[in-house]
Amino acid sequence: MNWISLHAYIGQKGAAILWWQMTIRAVLIFLFGLALLRIFDRRAFNKSSSVDIILAILVGSNLSRALTGNASFGPTLAATTAIVLLYWVITELAYRSSVVGWLVKGRAERLVSNGKVNWQAMQRHGFSEGDLAEALREKGITQLQRVAAAYMERDGSVSVIRKH
Repeated sequence: MNWISLHAYIGQKGAAILWWQMTIRAVLIFLFGLALLRIFDRRAFNKSSSVDIILAILVGSNLSRALTGNASFGPTLAATTAIVLLYWVITELAYRSSVVGWLVKGRAERLVSNGKVNWQAMQRHGFSEGDLAEALREKGITQLQRVAAAYMERDGSVSVIRKH
């Protein structure tokens, strides 16, 4: 697909964008933003999944354009509605399908097993030794040998299981 045919579907700068073109843009931006956050850093918005973050950013940004008059009111509301409906569909699918849940929200990854650090997992998540020490201190643990397991959870937080 070349840019000229793409512009037929999403509109072009300087030209009036139709409601359905803005809706297609909204869906494409939502999926693009979700992919970026899933590929890169989910710790940036701790306690929120990638899909929650994208929803908040796009809805806020989109509605601000309608509020300030930088975009047509009706098309902006249609696009925002499409974003929210897409969010609802994705979260429903994630609830019903472990594969979709993994694609959208990721999975927990073990950072520590029986006091041994998984340095590859730490590096993958950009989680430093200092970050791990902080997470352990928050759980009242000062020695790594007292950790049965520590996980980077899907929301970017760290859960720790003590040895008995």
